[in-house]
Amino acid sequence: MSGTTHIVGLGVAGLSAAVRLAERGLPVTLYDGAKVAGGRCRSFHDARLDCAIDNGNHLLLSGNRSALSYLDLLGARDELEIQPDARFDFVDLESGERWQVALNRGALPLWLLDREKSIPGVRLRDYASALRFPFASQTATIDGLSKSRTSTRTNGKDMLYQRFWEPMSWAVLNTTPDRASARLMWAVLRETFARGGAACRPMIARRGLSETFVDPALAYLAARKIQPFFNEPLKEIGIEGDRITRLDFAERSVLITPADRVILALPRAQMAKLMPEISVPDGDAAIVNAHFRMQEPLTGAQAVPLLGLVNARTHWIFTRGAIISLTISAADALGLDRLPEEEFLPLLWDEVKVALRLPAEASYAAARLIRERRATFDQSPASVAKRPKTRTAFENLYLAGDWTDTGLPATIEGAIRSGAMAAKAISK
Repeated sequence: MSGTTHIVGLGVAGLSAAVRLAERGLPVTLYDGAKVAGGRCRSFHDARLDCAIDNGNHLLLSGNRSALSYLDLLGARDELEIQPDARFDFVDLESGERWQVALNRGALPLWLLDREKSIPGVRLRDYASALRFPFASQTATIDGLSKSRTSTRTNGKDMLYQRFWEPMSWAVLNTTPDRASARLMWAVLRETFARGGAACRPMIARRGLSETFVDPALAYLAARKIQPFFNEPLKEIGIEGDRITRLDFAERSVLITPADRVILALPRAQMAKLMPEISVPDGDAAIVNAHFRMQEPLTGAQAVPLLGLVNARTHWIFTRGAIISLTISAADALGLDRLPEEEFLPLLWDEVKVALRLPAEASYAAARLIRERRATFDQSPASVAKRPKTRTAFENLYLAGDWTDTGLPATIEGAIRSGAMAAKAISK
């Protein structure tokens, strides 16, 4: 195959496409408007905390085959801390209950029969609602399929909904269940829970997102004499007929020859401005992350790598050394994305102390609140229907990004898969 593939945008979608094409020995040229690669999947040094933190907290599962394949290609799987078993700790801050969901390794869900390994307050029959998801229509929502009049209730609350479907909707789709696409939820369940505990072991970046997903990709490319052009924001795209003919960056123009191809792995909002003729999903969904730096690393039972919270503002707590990180998904829909930092951090810290069983007088050395207003697109059925395919109506233009039609939600797994899909389409 002659010609060069020009990849614009070096988040994990663009990097995934780049390394897959480089693996095949195909020439690529890479551009990014920022001074570093990674997009939203990166680590950085925070001056207030005086340490490196991730741009956002991300949990992967061992069934995320695209992410693992990507890391295996880069020789970077060891950068993931993979838990030996599919175990998830939870605490209900309203009732004080604590439990652990522990999936057996096989696909037959025997864990549902064991009250010590399943969700308290939920009967076996309640899980039958999950059987509706493989048949979800394009317009179905999680609310529409998960709620049942016969579900077990405590104080009037549907326990499975409150302790499984609602947290899953927030965590996986960054959307409230009344808006979240049931079909996208099934795409995740099919690759993880439906395959048993072997596909559900939690995986967290051992050192940071950059060290795990970005730096190894840049090293892989550098070893093949491929050096990206940074600080190259794309301003305009030249089109003649059904072909891309020119990429106009801030300081120069790049001509696209008849043998060349282009992969645009840009953020959805930027793509909409550059090429309004291509459909993109509507709306934004916010995520709020809070980071607390302790004087000393947590130890013992308090150093749980991952803890889910129910009936709390916080949805997940991650601990790594002396850093306690919190995630609040669907923050805009829940009205939690605009509280002033000086008001919000004390409220969140109170939840941390209860959840991690810290002393009432426990304090932190420094804290930071980070709001991602455009963390994901609105993953409602109507918006999901507008996701574009990898191939476009333009003969030499391909798309990558977690907002494209990968069949998965807007996650790291989805972004990496989108890049692989673009590379595969070009290689055919």
